[in-house]
Amino acid sequence: MMIMRGFFCALFAGILCLESIGGFCRQGYVSEGIREQATHLFHETAEKEAGQLQEDLHLYAQAAVLLDADSGRVLYGKNEETPMAMASTTKIMTALVALERASPTDVITVKQKHMTEGSSMYLRPGERVTVEELLYGLLLCFGNDAAEALADGCGGTASFVRRMNGLAGELGMEDTSFENPSGLDGQAHYSTARDMARLAAYAAGNHTFVRLCSTRSVTIGGRTMTNHNRLLRAVPGCIGMKTGYTRAAGRTLVSAAERDGRRLVAVTLQDGNDWADHQALYEYGFSAYPARRAATLGRVLEWAEVEDGLSKTVPLVAADSFAWPVGQGETLETEIRLDR
Repeated sequence: MMIMRGFFCALFAGILCLESIGGFCRQGYVSEGIREQATHLFHETAEKEAGQLQEDLHLYAQAAVLLDADSGRVLYGKNEETPMAMASTTKIMTALVALERASPTDVITVKQKHMTEGSSMYLRPGERVTVEELLYGLLLCFGNDAAEALADGCGGTASFVRRMNGLAGELGMEDTSFENPSGLDGQAHYSTARDMARLAAYAAGNHTFVRLCSTRSVTIGGRTMTNHNRLLRAVPGCIGMKTGYTRAAGRTLVSAAERDGRRLVAVTLQDGNDWADHQALYEYGFSAYPARRAATLGRVLEWAEVEDGLSKTVPLVAADSFAWPVGQGETLETEIRLDR
């Protein structure tokens, strides 16, 4: 039996502690350093044990990962830290940086230099297009022209790509490098399944991005665009994300699905059977790793003794709800530590 241990006070800015100051008691939040240390411990322990627990799903993918987005726990991995080309799944990052730098209602004028090789939403030089329409063209039509227009119109392509790499660094995507906003092959353009899962988990928290990538069909600016992501119809709770293909990268796919308040992210690279592989990953993840609730918002977790306070004890109350995916043969133990 494997035991998952963690410190609640460190997992979210969350567990209230009590300090005694001059005979008075006040509520305070635990320090950022303590939270980060315990979160790292939780993830490190989970990753080591997940490797011992995971089943062989016989995926076609050269690299794959299944991530519990809320806890950050890897539920399945296959060559997940191997750098590979990721093709148009790049456009997840492109969309996020565009949404940082512009409003969906902003207008960009299309230029001849935005016309590029590969897939297209068929923009025309001189055309004035909203950022929202370009984002739909980016995510639903694989538009490389949309990627170039967004990057150039949102601060210039060089600055835009620097920000793509900057955000990757902030998200802990240590084995990722972006060379362009479209996903065309390049020596300095690569990522790993694990890093792309980190990106997808972050993207799934952006409501505008989720609305765009989960749209099945839209008519905007005189164009009708259809989402060809089969998982939107085949996987219950799928919120879409991004498909990709280049000759060097092969088929790539990043997706996310939500069920019963849980969110899982799946990534496959170099996968000729990606639709089926993602379905298998979600069936495995949601069934083999049910979430066990360990704290509920507003519930008392423990009582702490107080020195020279107004009362001898005070309740430690969860400032957020928290659940952790627990596999067969695992148990979840919790420990509360106060930052004094």
